[in-house]
Amino acid sequence: MADDANTRERILRTAVGLFQRQGYHATGLNQVLADAKAPKGSLYFHFPRGKEQLAAAAVVTGGAELGDELCGTLADATDPVEGLAAMARILGGKLTDSGYRAGSPLASVALDAAGDSEPIRAACARGYASWGELLMGRLDGWGVPEGQRESLATTVIAALEGALLLARVKRDLAPLYEVAERLGDLVAAQCPTPTGL
Repeated sequence: MADDANTRERILRTAVGLFQRQGYHATGLNQVLADAKAPKGSLYFHFPRGKEQLAAAAVVTGGAELGDELCGTLADATDPVEGLAAMARILGGKLTDSGYRAGSPLASVALDAAGDSEPIRAACARGYASWGELLMGRLDGWGVPEGQRESLATTVIAALEGALLLARVKRDLAPLYEVAERLGDLVAAQCPTPTGL
């Protein structure tokens, strides 16, 4: 039983990385199995609906892991400028560590397959919704009025995803850091001014 669980985890972990670097269509099941050092029949044993099910699971896993990491970073940030800069550093670090090959665990697959696959679209939507909830919680902590939180969270996610894509294409983190700085200012402008200033 443990071997089955280990094989499934190896396949899933490998798929997360490959889909993030290559997208959905460029990632083949034979490549996933070879890189995971998994027996050929094991993929359909663990993911009976094949590549689509594997991709949806990889999106959920990769999105949740990044969300957890960002959550920890945001929890430590005392203000939006610091928090969004820290988010950009995490995203930028992952991008440079991959040699500018690995984009967002959600966007890489969403751009490639969400229009053609309902399970993949739904997995991406859940991932973005969870990131939005995370951000709205932190915006609340920073004092952003309730009516502004959802639209600001959407703006932050969309802008950072776009900046990450631009940084990947340019092979330069400057767009990511510039966008994070602007977003920090935008969010800070919605926060109450401390009394006595």
